[in-house]
Amino acid sequence: MGVFGYSGRDADLLDSGRDAGEPGDSAAPALWAAPVASGPLAARLRLPGSKSLTNRELVLAALADGPSRLIHPLHSRDTALMIEALKELGVRIDEVPGDGDYGPDLLVTPGELLGGVSIDCGLAGTVMRFLPPVAALALGPVGIDGDPQARRRPMRTTIDALRDLGVDVGDDGRGAMPFTVHGSGAVEGGELTIDASASSQFVSGLLLAAPRFTRGLTLRHTGERLPSLPHIEMTIACLARRGVEVANPEPGVWIVPPSPIAAVDVVIEPDLSNAAPFLAAALLAGGTVTIEDWPDATSQVGDDLAVILPQLGAKVTRSGGALTVDGGDGIRAGATLPGLDLDLSTGGELTPTIVALLAFAEGPSRVTGIGHLRGHETDRLAALSSELNRLGGAVTELEDGLAIEPRPLSGSGWHGDVWRSYEDHRMATTGALVGLVVEGVEVDDIETTAKTLPQFVELWDQLLGRSGSSTRWEPLLP
Repeated sequence: MGVFGYSGRDADLLDSGRDAGEPGDSAAPALWAAPVASGPLAARLRLPGSKSLTNRELVLAALADGPSRLIHPLHSRDTALMIEALKELGVRIDEVPGDGDYGPDLLVTPGELLGGVSIDCGLAGTVMRFLPPVAALALGPVGIDGDPQARRRPMRTTIDALRDLGVDVGDDGRGAMPFTVHGSGAVEGGELTIDASASSQFVSGLLLAAPRFTRGLTLRHTGERLPSLPHIEMTIACLARRGVEVANPEPGVWIVPPSPIAAVDVVIEPDLSNAAPFLAAALLAGGTVTIEDWPDATSQVGDDLAVILPQLGAKVTRSGGALTVDGGDGIRAGATLPGLDLDLSTGGELTPTIVALLAFAEGPSRVTGIGHLRGHETDRLAALSSELNRLGGAVTELEDGLAIEPRPLSGSGWHGDVWRSYEDHRMATTGALVGLVVEGVEVDDIETTAKTLPQFVELWDQLLGRSGSSTRWEPLLP
């Protein structure tokens, strides 16, 4: 399979049904030996499109007034699930020739939304939170379900929000998948109050569909906190590009008028959050890592890496549309990392990478504002503390974050072991990152990276200068 492609075999690998926290069994994928860096890095990489942007633009294109073309979209499990879900509802989505380095573009042609179908959300938060409001616009029942692990992810906010908007939703009181949205072909809209403390995706999912509501939507968030606010800003920017102006008169209030959604062609930016382990690798192994096509301005939280990594001693430069991180000698050659006190409430998805770096620091660290990560693909706070501690780290869970005690690489008790991914793509990439400087790390399910980055292993080989790796698109079929 081409590294930018995605096939049903990947779904079989990812749908092993293991619960978070359970060791792999005989049916699990083979262990992947994380390669140790043999010297300083000198890598220049091109990453595929943003998952967050691709799935937002797929939804908006499906609700638009005419066909839209998504240029350089991500091809991964999460985007494949979104595409299949929209097709089930009556949207036509065709692959059309694109840039060979990125794979085919997507031509999205809206159609009449019809129910009488079931949608598989897999483990994709963007699918399970973005599609139910779209399903409410369809005529007929739409079943919403996903992987066994996804049934533990919080969905009550979406279910209750749709009910408050007059939509019939059947969930047997669980507040989680599986549930059924009984669409009537229209949603009245109007005033709505929700608590989106568990995920900003609850807000984004409603905002994306709101222009198609008869009265639009005035949405108020009442919780004490709202994590990942930049993702809501990303949603608002995507709507603005299609002619929908979202008013934000005060924090936690958004007003979306009933409005046409323009059909436009959109170039998808590279996924900057997926760049995190590659850029962080320079601080561990030393040397430089460059990511091509880094946008000058973006709503992606991955851009925060350009601010965070220098606090750990990296030199970050932008030139010629690329971003380069120079890690100097790296801790592998004796460099040190300082401890930090970070609030990652706006960029929680960077947490696994940043915590892995801080696990090797010379001083204590605290990463806070990330309590909502307990409801992601797995409980990432528990998973990070468990895996890092088993390999020699000293990480303690806090109510809203993690505390990390110093465990420098030199003269410490770091040692190899199996690194469990918990069917979480960011846990898998973090295991690879730790394995750059700790010998004997074996990731139990590296294939779970297909969720957002199917070509991770090939790119990691390229990072380390291994020959024979290609990240160009190859068609799935002749």
